[in-house]
Amino acid sequence: MEVVLAFAALAVAALTLYSGFGLGTLLLPVLALFYPENVEVAVAATAVVHLLNNILKFMLVGKHTDWGIFGRFALPAVPCAFLGAWILNQLAGGEAVATYELGGKAYTLTYVGLLVGGLVLIFAVLELTGALKGRAFPPRLIPLGGGLSGFFGGLSGHQGALRSLVLLRSGLSKEGYIGTGTAASTLVDFTRLAVYGAAFFGDWATFAEEHSMRPLGIAVVFAFLGTFLGTRLIGKITLDALHVIVGWLLLAAGLAIALGLSA
Repeated sequence: MEVVLAFAALAVAALTLYSGFGLGTLLLPVLALFYPENVEVAVAATAVVHLLNNILKFMLVGKHTDWGIFGRFALPAVPCAFLGAWILNQLAGGEAVATYELGGKAYTLTYVGLLVGGLVLIFAVLELTGALKGRAFPPRLIPLGGGLSGFFGGLSGHQGALRSLVLLRSGLSKEGYIGTGTAASTLVDFTRLAVYGAAFFGDWATFAEEHSMRPLGIAVVFAFLGTFLGTRLIGKITLDALHVIVGWLLLAAGLAIALGLSA
């Protein structure tokens, strides 16, 4: 099972370097296999991998950040992430629309998940069909996109797909898209964890006392390796190929979010 974890962490980290989202969504189910009786610990462990990998990505590609677009996008995202995380703490989870079972496990559909997932699916289809080809996201709307991404990031953790929808069409080069997205993601990660605070570190303390550190160590090491390998391939991927990669990953992420499979 550790081989599966290592491969998943490596492959997902390499892909998310380009997509800007998906590490937490795709890695959480794998880590949950190691802690089947305490999903909260798996969530905390995933958050550690996500944050550390974001810091590494920023060290590697942060030099390509377009600080003008970063400012317009990330500055509204921070207070909105605080607001979303505060609302999450007050609600203690999203309101359920319906529940269903798949593979012996129960999943919940929520209004937030259906809203975010549906939005991501619409843009994924537009991206893959070429309907958005040559179209740019208006600069005046970038702060709105940042605010929505930050808010849903704090509320449900689904900030990455919305962030990519905006930055992918902001006129950035592929290097600028990756660097700017990484910088914004890292900032919002710190914001979310600051608000989640006690609950997150409480889970971490429980994890450190009662569970093996080995799966977390494997996930971190192979996620780092995947990120390093991904940076080696940046020069070989065209901007058009990047749009296709992101389009398909958006489609998968939208389905996972809408169907409640991403949490």
